[in-house]
Amino acid sequence: MFTGIIETLGRVTNLKYELENLHITVESSFTNELKIDQSVAHNGVCLTVVNIDGKQYTVTAIKETLEKTNIGSLQVSSVVNLERAMKLGDRLDGHIVQGHVDQTAECINIKETQGSWLYTFKYDSSLNNITIEKGSVTVNGVSLTVVNSKRDEFSVAIIPYTHEHTNFKTFKIGSGVNLEFDVIGKYVSRLNALNS
Repeated sequence: MFTGIIETLGRVTNLKYELENLHITVESSFTNELKIDQSVAHNGVCLTVVNIDGKQYTVTAIKETLEKTNIGSLQVSSVVNLERAMKLGDRLDGHIVQGHVDQTAECINIKETQGSWLYTFKYDSSLNNITIEKGSVTVNGVSLTVVNSKRDEFSVAIIPYTHEHTNFKTFKIGSGVNLEFDVIGKYVSRLNALNS
């Protein structure tokens, strides 16, 4: 379980395919605090630490993960948002995030305003995921509030701190991102789909 509050940025240092699996090696500031078998969210995708070597650790993504997230498009030197699993009793500063990406989306607009940025994303609504105005959504692992909610797109407003401390600053028009929709919104969406 995660909160969507990014702890640090990591940099991909190695990618190695083994059959259909991709081993991803990441350098991060908290590697020395990790243990084998721990869960770490990478751009919102929960992956298990399988190896630690100095300041670098390795996680493995299976075919399902590579097909349904943006993890398969990582390259050496890619910057990823990182969050370790929350501890029982910690404050829930973001919202409840499972680390299970629902689908990907495409960044279709970036607007710099006076002191913030407005990012707009388009996604395939045929998968029955929805956003709710002023509800929560996770974009590349970042817990955010939805604005301008539409059937197949939404926007989020990014404050300077979030822009500086996440990989939002690397997004361009056309960038692919991971989405995890709010658990409550998913529940409502599934009920509506069953009743229609």
